[in-house]
Amino acid sequence: MAPIFPRSTARITLRRLTVSDLVDFQAYRQCEELSRYQGWVPQSDSEASAFLNDMGSVELFQPGIWGQIGIADGNSDKLIGDIGICISGDGQSADIGFTLSNAYHGKGLASEAVREAISMLFETSNIHRVIGITDSRNISSIQLLERVGMKLTSTDRAMFRGQECNEHTYIVERPLGLVNQRNR
Repeated sequence: MAPIFPRSTARITLRRLTVSDLVDFQAYRQCEELSRYQGWVPQSDSEASAFLNDMGSVELFQPGIWGQIGIADGNSDKLIGDIGICISGDGQSADIGFTLSNAYHGKGLASEAVREAISMLFETSNIHRVIGITDSRNISSIQLLERVGMKLTSTDRAMFRGQECNEHTYIVERPLGLVNQRNR
């Protein structure tokens, strides 16, 4: 799969991450409140620079490997968040995760970015569904997943960072009739 970047909506742009995003990336990735329910932990500047360099140059969306794309302000191109995507080994589904800087919460920007990422996945791959898994205490994430049309399909007990929790699994299926536009 070879998504085309940048990919813009009215207010945001999905694009590759770059080392020049370091200051903005660290500003939200160092926030303890934002990292609470995330699979990542804050990194040093050198670790974050290496990560940004990797994500800016590696082939994204390889089955079984998480890749990150940036969410940038549509006017300034300032990095305001990122989206993680992992295509399943069999190519049938994709997991999605997202982080948005606190300064941009409550404006619908994360929903706009996640909707666009889901559209991109359905348009450029043969996956059948996109999956979002979130801690049942992460109300903001639950609300976003529901706003973008994902449906709660299960709740399971899990261990996260050494603590028991309930994880909700949300799924959105490929719209009927939508064909991978790259294979036309």
